[in-house]
Amino acid sequence: MNNSFRLFGCFLAILLHASLAHGQDQTTVNNCRPREGTLCADMNLNSVDFSRQNLSRAQFSGSNMEGARLTGTNFTNANLTRTDLRLADLREARLVDADLRAANLAHANLLSAQASNANMQNVIGEAADFSKAVLNGADFSGAELRAAKLLNTDANRANFRSADLSGAVLNGANLEGANFTNANLRNADLRGARLHQATFTGADMVGCRGCPPQPPGSLR
Repeated sequence: MNNSFRLFGCFLAILLHASLAHGQDQTTVNNCRPREGTLCADMNLNSVDFSRQNLSRAQFSGSNMEGARLTGTNFTNANLTRTDLRLADLREARLVDADLRAANLAHANLLSAQASNANMQNVIGEAADFSKAVLNGADFSGAELRAAKLLNTDANRANFRSADLSGAVLNGANLEGANFTNANLRNADLRGARLHQATFTGADMVGCRGCPPQPPGSLR
């Protein structure tokens, strides 16, 4: 009888160990464990699924997260500099005060994302979708946003200085107090956008619909 109990105990221990190992495999990807403040810099996290995870203050600088599923993920104060986020699904993600300098967001989906005061200097966001996102005070200076969608986006006081927004669609966006100094707005569409106190000094607005009139002789 004692031998039977010992064997049964060993069997339960094996099952528990296997269950824990399986659980760890489900939460850890290439030695990156998704949690607050995690360090996952310069890692290959292609197509990873970290949806709804709390990754605030996490470090992902230089990592490959192309095609990642990050719906509703919390990246508050996270470091995403130089991170490859092409085609990533960032719908409803929280990027408040996050650092995305020189990150690649080409064709990424940021629908309804919260990115107030995010640092997006020199970000590559060609054809990215920022529709209905909150970008209050975000810094897009020098960003490449060709053909990007910012439909009904709240970008109050956002900085687009020297950004390339050629062909971008900003219909219905709140751009009050935004800075478009020296920005490229060729063929962009700002119809219906709120432009109170927005600055367009030196901006290239040739072919732009909804932009303020360009002063004569101001073309670059």
